[in-house]
Amino acid sequence: MKKNTAIICFFLTLSIFSQSPWTKEKGAFYTQLSFTSIANYNSFFGNPDYSIDGQITDNTLQFYGEYGISNKTTFLLNLPLKSISYQQNLQCLVAPCPTIQHDKTAIGNIEIGIKHNFIQKKWLLSGQLAVETNTSTFDNSSGIRTGYNAYTFTPLLLAGKSFGKTYVQSFIGGNFRTNNYSSNFKIGGEIGRKITTHIWLIGFLDVSKSLENGTIEFPNSNNITSLYVNDQEYGAFGLKGIGEFSEKFGVTTGFGSVFFGNNLPKRAAFTFGAYHKF
Repeated sequence: MKKNTAIICFFLTLSIFSQSPWTKEKGAFYTQLSFTSIANYNSFFGNPDYSIDGQITDNTLQFYGEYGISNKTTFLLNLPLKSISYQQNLQCLVAPCPTIQHDKTAIGNIEIGIKHNFIQKKWLLSGQLAVETNTSTFDNSSGIRTGYNAYTFTPLLLAGKSFGKTYVQSFIGGNFRTNNYSSNFKIGGEIGRKITTHIWLIGFLDVSKSLENGTIEFPNSNNITSLYVNDQEYGAFGLKGIGEFSEKFGVTTGFGSVFFGNNLPKRAAFTFGAYHKF
């Protein structure tokens, strides 16, 4: 499939620490609030690529937090609030044809998890297990779905090393979903460097590949919107950044390029986040 420039931060979890082997100190608390918008899209990656007769805008307000239970164990929490609109074009014999506006705001898949550090020498080695709960909603008349209709279990093996102002980290694992969704294999990594006193620049590679072992079927309205359907996958590389205003407060952003994808929109998503450490 041809390359297509896109920001895919919603699928990559923009938090700098969410796939990091570094754990929080006991009692330390990291919080991040981010907003992502994928606006006015109607075409999708597929085999072959495909389009719909209408336009979708997918907005996400997301709270992400980490808390140090001990110096080696960290609790993770992710709360997404979805706001999705679908301007559906109706078929008619004489143009212009009428449209129907569908709007839905609801909770997506709430995620909780635990990260534990096993080895802390020259290289850090940690394990992480996260669970996305089946807290999403679905409207059959519009085909709007705010999350996967399943529980998702995500075990990851995380490794990393710091070199002064530079660090590298990687992960490998998978997504295992209930309700006959396909599972996904996940692998990726990143390298970051502090280029000024207050700015980090980070390059990343992130791959999520469907194992195509699911048999779930969806209503036709959901197949049209392709929101949280089966066998969603991507491969991406690009840049992320952190701007530090102080030791406890800063902002994050990111940009990437997709080299393969399936059942995902071919449209840029704009994401901005702010974090605070306690």
